[in-house]
Amino acid sequence: MDDQKPIRVIIVDDHAVVRSGLSAFLMVFDDLDFVGEAASGEEAVRLCKNLNPDVVLMDLVMPGMDGAAATQAIRENCPETQVIALTSFKEDDLVQRTLRAGAIGYLLKNVSANELVTAIRAAHAGRPTLAPEAAHVLIQASQNPPAVGSDLTSREREILSLMVSGLSNPDIAEQLVVSRSTVKFHVSSILSKLGVNSRTHAVTLALQNKLV
Repeated sequence: MDDQKPIRVIIVDDHAVVRSGLSAFLMVFDDLDFVGEAASGEEAVRLCKNLNPDVVLMDLVMPGMDGAAATQAIRENCPETQVIALTSFKEDDLVQRTLRAGAIGYLLKNVSANELVTAIRAAHAGRPTLAPEAAHVLIQASQNPPAVGSDLTSREREILSLMVSGLSNPDIAEQLVVSRSTVKFHVSSILSKLGVNSRTHAVTLALQNKLV
């Protein structure tokens, strides 16, 4: 790896102790370069836009924007950046939502140091790494496809309901007292989860499947 640039890594976790431990770990390896840390999903998205890291180690359960939503936003804004979910949680819906958001890896926090650094190097090379628990969830999901719209969050269902009512993005933003960019992000997520590319199709699916 001597003739290659170090892999630039950002750590995202709402616990300072975890960020400190991971940053100290990264500094041990010559081919890994710790370039920044964030305590929230929103901060992680801003940091990635500024630093354009190679790999993000992403906690999933955080106040505000969670890790899955942050992963999706990062992948949309910084497509060259790979995201590895590093979490204590292995719930089926969280695994599926995170991988659908674009994470290339899903590891539990009890992973060994060697396994973590191997996963970071693999992510940088475009290769996925999944904890056995996450791989099991994907196998189960392929055998039992989820119902249409089952992965929509409560906020996304609320916005979808307003879309069905015929409201535009600015109208929705005004009604929910949020920014237009926030509404645009949620609408994009709704279309992605429903597997459609237009608001009209999303509304049709919502009515057909009684999602709202």
